[in-house]
Amino acid sequence: MKYNEFTQRYGAALRPPPRRHLLGELLTPAYLTLDPAQYRRLPRYINGQGRPVMLLPGLGAGPGSMAWIRRYLRQCNFHTWDWGQGRNLGNVDAQAPRVIERLEQLVERVGIPFALVGWSLGGYIAREVTRDRPDLVSRVITLGSPVLGGAKYTSLANSYQRRGVALDDIETVILNRYDVPLQRPVRAIYSASDGIVSWQASIDRFSDNVKHIRVPGTHTGLGFSKRVLRQLPGLLVEDTANN
Repeated sequence: MKYNEFTQRYGAALRPPPRRHLLGELLTPAYLTLDPAQYRRLPRYINGQGRPVMLLPGLGAGPGSMAWIRRYLRQCNFHTWDWGQGRNLGNVDAQAPRVIERLEQLVERVGIPFALVGWSLGGYIAREVTRDRPDLVSRVITLGSPVLGGAKYTSLANSYQRRGVALDDIETVILNRYDVPLQRPVRAIYSASDGIVSWQASIDRFSDNVKHIRVPGTHTGLGFSKRVLRQLPGLLVEDTANN
């Protein structure tokens, strides 16, 4: 995919999230404590029947950040695994092959492909692993994941630029990845109030089997949001007869 063609078509609509949304990110911990019983009211009518799911955390986060997702999916009878790499340090080139290696081992053990649930950068890694090895993956769910531009359209863009990171070059590499189509369904959950990742950069304009799901809330709250959690079991089992 040509970089100039992309920027001419979409460049005006893509930019880091407005600074006012960062306030919501800072207040997220307070929001989560307002209704401490909310997770006991999540529905459990979907039976995951032991389907395997791997959870991939966002930049700077580790498996503990996915605790609420893990807990709820297990309550719905899904079998969950962490990605096995501890904290996500942001080195996609090094981490994606290790995810593939872990999936190879787990799929051989379990006998069926895994669903991948990735938050932020974890969702991007999940997509790219699926792009390279669709035989290991049944479906992907992303939460506020930047599928365009890397860090370019995030609140971290200025920080990366000050460190001399060539964001345009990274964006080009990501665009070229779209030359290999995604062969598994992707469900992309995003929030227009996201203060970390521009919601426009979470929209996949080039893949056929991607459904976008808009929810209220913040980026740092996506993995704890009742509105997000209650959708996950259904998204993990939908259309299973056709995949």
